[in-house]
Amino acid sequence: MNEIYQQAKLLQPELVKIRREIHQNAEVGIQLQYTKAFVKEKLIAYGYEPQDIANSSIVATISGELPGKTMLLRADMDGLAIKEETDLDFKSVNGAMHGCGHDMHTAMLLGAAKLLKKYQNRLQGKVKLLFQEDEEGFTGAKAVIQGGVLENPKVDAAMALHVNSGTPSNMVLCGLGHFMAGCTLFRIEVSGVGCHGAMPENGVDPINIAAHIYLSLQEIAAREVAAQDPCVLTIGKFAGGQTPNIIPEKVVLEGTIRYKNKETGDRIFERIQEISNLCAQSFRGRAVVTELSSAPPLINNDEMIYEFCDYIKQFIAPQQVRILPQGGMGSEDFASFSYQVPIAYLLLGAGTNQENEAYGKPMHNQGVVFNEDILSLGSSILTICAMNWLSKHRDD
Repeated sequence: MNEIYQQAKLLQPELVKIRREIHQNAEVGIQLQYTKAFVKEKLIAYGYEPQDIANSSIVATISGELPGKTMLLRADMDGLAIKEETDLDFKSVNGAMHGCGHDMHTAMLLGAAKLLKKYQNRLQGKVKLLFQEDEEGFTGAKAVIQGGVLENPKVDAAMALHVNSGTPSNMVLCGLGHFMAGCTLFRIEVSGVGCHGAMPENGVDPINIAAHIYLSLQEIAAREVAAQDPCVLTIGKFAGGQTPNIIPEKVVLEGTIRYKNKETGDRIFERIQEISNLCAQSFRGRAVVTELSSAPPLINNDEMIYEFCDYIKQFIAPQQVRILPQGGMGSEDFASFSYQVPIAYLLLGAGTNQENEAYGKPMHNQGVVFNEDILSLGSSILTICAMNWLSKHRDD
């Protein structure tokens, strides 16, 4: 294992170059033309035959010299629709930003692809490399699953790695069970009747209706969900009107529901619909609630988590590997895989403010900076965990 880690360290300059190229050309959602072409070019250079799947996703498979099971390794490739505000020489040039580290993940998986080729004679079974679109919009995982990524050959287990700003560099966090919350993105469109601001009696004020809806929604988590059933309801967008003396026709609210229990999430969404409709009706307006996208709670396979932690402790200091019995309220669309095959989803620390004043900003922040020194470790973790799991479970 240490041999593979040492080989990965030799790839570090190449991984940094790859990461910076992807970072500087960040793309969003399912439109990842540049990133997709760049990744495919690298895979072909490494000796793979990459295939297109879904809209902008890529899958490539490597077979070992001995038969066995199939492990899927996944990296997300999409960025965020925010303008980067860092001092990096390679900052994004197109108005989008890799503020969640997906450029890091893509570079790590390309590193793993190169390592797997080098050690192909030791590989037992197959490894599928998935470079996935639109994790942020929660459509990517569902799209590739629907596109058949778990078939031909049939996938037996899956793994993903995600960087985490604010966690010490090279610290590996391994969560058990319900590690990530499910998330439902929704929109509430409130319709009224526009009129002059001096004569509100001639119209129906959608801003007033939306304000009442907003306040009423705060009662759901506070008064309708048990304290031991974690959930968070957030309205992140409240848009309506353009002129101070005109009551507009429409207001749009958008938000998220986070939940560890899918039934709780479904119940909250139903209540959002009920409350929005009743509030709008009581003020002579109309409300339409729409689900935009969703990801279920992510459920790690505990057996895989403990097993992978043991592998990782064999080539880095054991104190750098931590088991987390409880996860957080963040969400991840890799969760969709956990309802199809056993999965292991790990977090890799990408730096704290104590290490470097540039590090440690929140994920999705316009100024977040990740420590590139962790790239080779990420590639090693993906490679070693896949190879060892396939070897151990070959005859299961």
